[in-house]
Amino acid sequence: MTARTSLTAVPGITVGHANVPAHGTGCTVILGPASGLRAGVALRGRATGTREIDALSPRHLVERIDAILFTGGSAHGLGAADGVMRWLRERGRGLPVGPLGTVPIVPTAVIFDLGNGGKPVGWPGPDDGYRACEAAGEEFAEGAIGVGTGATVGKAAGIDKMWPAGLGTWAERAGDVVVGVLAVLNAVGDVRDARGEIIAGARGPDGRFVDSLRFLAEGGAPFGDPERLTRNTTLAVIATNAVLDRVQLEALAQAGSDALARRITPYGTLYDGDVVFAVSTTAVPARSTLQVEALAALAVPTAVERAVRRG
Repeated sequence: MTARTSLTAVPGITVGHANVPAHGTGCTVILGPASGLRAGVALRGRATGTREIDALSPRHLVERIDAILFTGGSAHGLGAADGVMRWLRERGRGLPVGPLGTVPIVPTAVIFDLGNGGKPVGWPGPDDGYRACEAAGEEFAEGAIGVGTGATVGKAAGIDKMWPAGLGTWAERAGDVVVGVLAVLNAVGDVRDARGEIIAGARGPDGRFVDSLRFLAEGGAPFGDPERLTRNTTLAVIATNAVLDRVQLEALAQAGSDALARRITPYGTLYDGDVVFAVSTTAVPARSTLQVEALAALAVPTAVERAVRRG
């Protein structure tokens, strides 16, 4: 059997999408095993839209989370997490609170895709979050689906010059240690390959890539339209089966952010809501935290490229 090369290469992780075609958006849920996931986070963008992020602090009472939700719709889409919580609570999953049952812990982050597909403005809701959980499995699609439906990149020179993007995933292994990555790209910046060449990004009148970083460095007007500055964000989750504590997972999320910055230029801008999660099923020992970070650094670039490549 061919080894799985997606986020779900980490045993116990499943992924599900729900699409909202009437509004050109959707959401994607990452479900952990019944025992939950140890987790950390790195917030690198300066225009984030999130929920339950405080639960990921190493100082927080909650030691494990149950799922992560990536959703479109900007802050409006955060309500889709209510459906994920409902699905988990129905199955008795979450933080036990005695006779009151459980409180599922579902950190959530959004992309701003309102109107990106030329559709009427709308966003995923609780029923869509629930549907994503129902659809979750080890096999899932990449591209313009789920939270990637309305994702685009290369908006620094103007919304009309952006490039369609989406969601991508990849996994790397070393012995028993597995690291998987899922990323959705809706960035201000361009996407580059390993040679530093732009493979997706802002285009000029002649159809050629503009080079957003150079455009901004030379004083180009951001976005070409100051009233439409907010349609951006890259979200990623790095999952591993390696035993890491929450401080180490926070460091893994930071390492993943560094890997994103090598492929997305510019990255983490004032107008991006970039968030990277790191989660562990704590199933196998790793030689070192650096081993897991190195595997993530190998997996992130491939996931990024798969998010923007077609065919």
